[in-house]
Amino acid sequence: MDGEPVPAVPEFGARPVLVVAAVLIVVQLLLAGRYGFHRDELYFMVAGRHLAWGYTDQPPLTPLLARVSVDLFGATPTGLRVVPALLGGLDVLLVALLARELGGGRPAQRLAAVGAACSAIVLGVGHMLSTVSFDLVAWLALALLTLRLLRTGERRWWLAIGAATGLALLNKDLVVLLVPALVPAVWVLGPRRVLRGWWPPAGVLVALAVAAPNLWWEARHGWPELTVAGGISGQDGLANRITFVPMQLLYLSPVLVPVCLAGLRRLWSAPELRWARAFAVGYPVVCLLVLVSGGKPYYALPLLLVPMAAGCEPRVRRPLRRFALWLAFGALLNAVITLPVLPARALPAVNWIYPEQGAQLGWPRLVAAVGQGWAQLPATDRSRAVVFTANYGEAGAIAQYGARYGLPEPYSGHMSFADWGPPPDGADGPVLVVEPAGPSGLTRAFTGCRQVAVADNGVGVATDDQDAAVLLCTGTVEPWSKLWPHLRHYY
Repeated sequence: MDGEPVPAVPEFGARPVLVVAAVLIVVQLLLAGRYGFHRDELYFMVAGRHLAWGYTDQPPLTPLLARVSVDLFGATPTGLRVVPALLGGLDVLLVALLARELGGGRPAQRLAAVGAACSAIVLGVGHMLSTVSFDLVAWLALALLTLRLLRTGERRWWLAIGAATGLALLNKDLVVLLVPALVPAVWVLGPRRVLRGWWPPAGVLVALAVAAPNLWWEARHGWPELTVAGGISGQDGLANRITFVPMQLLYLSPVLVPVCLAGLRRLWSAPELRWARAFAVGYPVVCLLVLVSGGKPYYALPLLLVPMAAGCEPRVRRPLRRFALWLAFGALLNAVITLPVLPARALPAVNWIYPEQGAQLGWPRLVAAVGQGWAQLPATDRSRAVVFTANYGEAGAIAQYGARYGLPEPYSGHMSFADWGPPPDGADGPVLVVEPAGPSGLTRAFTGCRQVAVADNGVGVATDDQDAAVLLCTGTVEPWSKLWPHLRHYY
């Protein structure tokens, strides 16, 4: 692009885009408290009370956001979900800005905003706090900054790209997929000049400087996130690969697939966007990387919103009435799948597609079942007793609701809960064990176990913790300090 004029961008239609973002935020907040906490949210709130530069399965940003949310808005589902709702509105704004950066006028920007707000991925991550809530914002922001770099050829944008990358790495490591997806594509397809000089290395140094505290923590602790990632691939890799393509369609919306395809064609062949051709291959490359590694299908979704934004300009040149009706239908369907709009008893209709819905049910009732078991302990034994759970969702629920039953802080060997244990060896009294339904081998670590209660979410929805058994055991087969390494698990 040396010597060529910098392509101009249309005026930004801020008002309608901000209206769409605001409507989405309001809808999310109105629905935020209908079911309950998600299992991951319960875990994040406990992690937020153990602030560190890293955790077994994630960098520090999401637990920090959980801590801030609880401190500012309260330890309720609605309070915790103010931040993801705001991030969902920011997703809408960024997708509209992507459409503008790719030459889309005000009608295209409006369509991009509406399309993003109607997509299952934005609806889902805007409803509850997760690592994806900020990760989606980070990917979209990086795509926007990279497009600005490619369009203008101004290499100082590398510093902003580096800072955004470092911040993204403090939340989730998936953003590194953008490097093999886009850098070789820019080298081959151009504009190659943006890769020259000292600005790109300077951007890398900025990214490393911002992410350094977490990288140091990971190195010091033996890179546990790699162990977790390997477990995900080993346990679910085949299922992830089989469902990858269908989930791309469902997590976005089948209604928006033609817009995405038009955007891919436009990014590849439109003369006015030849500077952005790298993004035409970026999404397919990310898909290939996720498929090879056995990662979860949603890992590739953030980059899919770029061709969706690119496809809005050609789509608005055609009649929109029928398309708008289909988009509204798709939005309604996505809302039913991802948001708590159905009665809880009706969730089996969608839980098989999006099991995150069911993971928000029954936690107070599970803790009540543990409370039943605790009530059977003699008062003289309680000072030496321990509550131990199989997974972090159960432990997080007890940490949240256990005080009403007099329960002590729970322990678990799952993910970072293992780092917050073990119990003291002096805690050699009875052990209340929460074990998911079905044999797990967990009771081999304990003696004299008998079932004293069963968890029931009360609405008959099958979840990982429905029918979990509460076992009262007389003790452990070894002191906790020797037993703890064998109780640790990552998935």
